[in-house]
Amino acid sequence: MPHCYTRTIGDKMTYVIFEIKKEDTIKINNIVKDDLVSRQSITTRDANSLDVKGDATYLKIEGSKEGLKKAGVMAKELGFKKLTDKKAKEVNKKIEAQDDSAATGMGMIFD
Repeated sequence: MPHCYTRTIGDKMTYVIFEIKKEDTIKINNIVKDDLVSRQSITTRDANSLDVKGDATYLKIEGSKEGLKKAGVMAKELGFKKLTDKKAKEVNKKIEAQDDSAATGMGMIFD
């Protein structure tokens, strides 16, 4: 079984991030249709939206160890690139910053 980068921070969920070539983004559906993987938290972001160089999409899967293991096996079969620890942390920080910014914006609407 392939080893996937997973990260647990405090009591936060464990996650893995893959880089997918633009022409392979349609293959993401193969992973998210899986019963076990679909029950995890799944986020996709375009590299440009994260101010990351390159023409790729990032797939972040957060959840149970079993779900991440299954996603890792499937991602390897589909040719998705697992990010290094350093790159995964960078991309995750940018994804979380976007999520926090969106949550703040929603809060302003209801104030």
